[in-house]
Amino acid sequence: MSANSFDARSTLQVGDESYEIFRLDKVEGAARLPYSLKVLLENLLRTEDGANITADHIRALGNWDSQAQPSQEIQFTPARVIMQDFTGVPCVVDLATMREAVKELGGDPAKINPLAPAELVIDHSVIADKFGTNDAFKQNVELEYGRNKERYQFLRWGQTAFDEFKVVPPGTGIVHQVNIEHLARTVMVRNGQAYPDTLVGTDSHTTMVNGLGVLGWGVGGIEAEAAMLGQPVSMLIPRVVGFKLTGELQPGTTATDLVLTITEMLRKHGVVGKFVEFYGEGVAATSLANRATIGNMSPEFGSTAAIFPIDDETLNYLKLTGRSEQQVKLVEAYAKEQGLWLDPAAEPDFSEKLELDLSTVVPSIAGPKRPQDRIVLAKAAEQFAQDVRNYVADDEEAGKESFPASDAPARTNGVPSKPTQVVAADGSTFEIDHGAVTVAAITSCTNTSNPYVMVAAALVAKKAVEKGLTRKPWVKTTLAPGSKVVTDYFDKAGLTPYLDKLGFNLVGYGCTTCIGNSGPLDEEISKAINEADLAVTSVLSGNRNFEGRINPDVKMNYLASPPLVVAYAIAGSMKVNITEEAIGTDTEGNPVYLKDIWPSEAEVNDVVANAIGQDMFSKSYEDVFAGDAQWQALPIPTGNTFEWDPQSTYVRKPPYFEGMEMEPAPVEDIAGARVLAKLGDSVTTDHISPAGAIKADTPAGKYLTEHGVERRDFNSYGSRRGNHEVMIRGTFANIRLRNQIAPGTEGGFTRDFTQEDGPVSFIYDASQNYQAAGIPLVILAGKEYGSGSSRDWAAKGTALLGVKAVIAESYERIHRSNLIGMGVLPLQFPEGASAQSLGLTGEETFSITGITALNDGGIPETVKVKAGDVEFDAKVRIDTPGEADYYRNGGIMQYVLRSLIRK
Repeated sequence: MSANSFDARSTLQVGDESYEIFRLDKVEGAARLPYSLKVLLENLLRTEDGANITADHIRALGNWDSQAQPSQEIQFTPARVIMQDFTGVPCVVDLATMREAVKELGGDPAKINPLAPAELVIDHSVIADKFGTNDAFKQNVELEYGRNKERYQFLRWGQTAFDEFKVVPPGTGIVHQVNIEHLARTVMVRNGQAYPDTLVGTDSHTTMVNGLGVLGWGVGGIEAEAAMLGQPVSMLIPRVVGFKLTGELQPGTTATDLVLTITEMLRKHGVVGKFVEFYGEGVAATSLANRATIGNMSPEFGSTAAIFPIDDETLNYLKLTGRSEQQVKLVEAYAKEQGLWLDPAAEPDFSEKLELDLSTVVPSIAGPKRPQDRIVLAKAAEQFAQDVRNYVADDEEAGKESFPASDAPARTNGVPSKPTQVVAADGSTFEIDHGAVTVAAITSCTNTSNPYVMVAAALVAKKAVEKGLTRKPWVKTTLAPGSKVVTDYFDKAGLTPYLDKLGFNLVGYGCTTCIGNSGPLDEEISKAINEADLAVTSVLSGNRNFEGRINPDVKMNYLASPPLVVAYAIAGSMKVNITEEAIGTDTEGNPVYLKDIWPSEAEVNDVVANAIGQDMFSKSYEDVFAGDAQWQALPIPTGNTFEWDPQSTYVRKPPYFEGMEMEPAPVEDIAGARVLAKLGDSVTTDHISPAGAIKADTPAGKYLTEHGVERRDFNSYGSRRGNHEVMIRGTFANIRLRNQIAPGTEGGFTRDFTQEDGPVSFIYDASQNYQAAGIPLVILAGKEYGSGSSRDWAAKGTALLGVKAVIAESYERIHRSNLIGMGVLPLQFPEGASAQSLGLTGEETFSITGITALNDGGIPETVKVKAGDVEFDAKVRIDTPGEADYYRNGGIMQYVLRSLIRK
């Protein structure tokens, strides 16, 4: 019950139903707030308890100074939690482990139960092993169940053991698309109350739901667990960047072009830790699908959220996707009553403002390794010619002339070239070179939820097939929609056969290529690439293109709209300027250009209007949690504590609570520490957290081999997130990681200073030696440390490797918070300083003093760092009292556990 200090409790009548609401107009200053802060204000009014959430917090939000730097801490209580299976499995593992820990400490295991609705969508486990055939989907699902049976049994147990926990089974869709199409409420109804739908999710692209006016963002699994157990999310009232949209998109441009433009603008502006909110007349002209696409990319430009207010477009989408008539009426009535309805003419009080005229957006792609590196499509081949030099041997002869096979891509003079012949399994031959597009994937929640770009892709396929065009034989083509609705409207519009003809057969309903589940390239192509060390490329309709993420054989990755993915599969090379050069020849030998197969806006709109209906959504989601016969047949244990299988290589009881007592030990300074890794700028959580394939000659591969797992059954790191033994061994093991204390290496290597002369060693092996010797570890890093996704294990793995502190130039929001959540101290170099400027080599012995000030209840601004002969004051990046509590307890899970037992 709310303390209701502002007399805000009221009722709202919608038809025959009456709802309790908390009126925002009872708080002075509420009307001028941006939409996102109004949602936070309602959250505080409703959850005011006089202790964690007080009248002063509510007043502070009402009096928000848009120009001030964030300093006021508030406690945000999300209405629900959403998870995907890679990050969700360890969440459920931790909950199961917490139940046992509570029991061992004399408490009631049943207290460990989600207090807010928690929904998990299994979407990250399907791998595009099979492609280009009519039965690819069926084969990939069978392989998925075969690999993941233990994990799926565990999740089915969780569905029965925990209240308020629901699982969307495999083969249904991508979490964020399922969220906007079905799970999102926009306005929640619970215990007679109506209030804004809010959430945190264990995937950074949770922000896709911002397009529906739902405030939420990605957090690490450890934060999500706390939210499930009723812990509010500690945060500072953020700065809010107003992004004004005017005009309309021009024909020929897509939502992907728009979002890559916005990503570039906001990364350049700097929005890390801020909310972005879209306003202006252009919002009304932006379809809900396009809003969701923009919201989805929030992690790529670095903001916490990227939200759109509620308007008629929101209501139309809720109706289309099968929400009840009463729900739609409630959303409209509530939004208008609370001042959450879009006024296109309004200019809310924002901290900073940007503006974009939608008519200025041009066709674009992004790459070769970051989503913010936008390239105008017309300049893509020219830019590739420059960028490829970073990926080929220094002594490779540039512009080498040769006589290519008839189906090889045209070469641009001056571009590094190494034509390499491939003899395919069927006996055919062809040539590949630097720039060959070896993966063309229509994938990822970002674009597969948007019917306009998906239909455009299918129409490009149709026109291409009608002209006799085919994909190049070296291109792996895959189609992985975000929900079954996509397949339904392709079928209804008669477009599926054309996609199939080009090799874009359905491979699964899941994330696939965007998260590294692209599956292997054909063996002969892979061999040729690696023997010639070719810089080949992928083109995907995703949101992430970091190095080493998409496929181990592919060095350069490009984000593009689905119709451009189809076009590049036909062109076959990034060397081709597809805006001017022919991408293929028709059946009569005539050149075919992109403009010849590009659909008009009217054609796309006609298919969307006639092929998509409410009945498709209602049918797809009518029994979404039940699963198919294969899911229902999985045998599961019973009981409220899990029966751990000591032989399992997928799900193991983690060591977080071993030896834990009811009272936390005092915080101690760090002495005699060594550097495990010295890293540069923009090290992402993809570099830190285990992701992608597991190689046999790595510590993780050796562990699985020792436990009787055949190489073919290794599966991916993501699928084994429930086994801490595998994950520790894969932390900091990304094939593109460059550890500066082990120069000349790439991957999970360091130097082990427990041995004479510090020989190069696997990071895991060195960490085991350090821990055996009782030596704490530190990480040194540059700017934007921890950007990206895969976040929970980036912190968990760091902690389990024995790292006690990270010293970086700057942090991305979630990773810094998650380090604290795992008991790792995040420190920041003094302003303008870095490991390099301070002359640190990483070979020094470190001591960090002043941390013990946390024992007195406060947070020290700085601590003293001594590294060899170098001394400096590092800024303590424990930003809120709540984070300090977590750190004092050794982590967020330990804090929650102790709190629940004391209740």
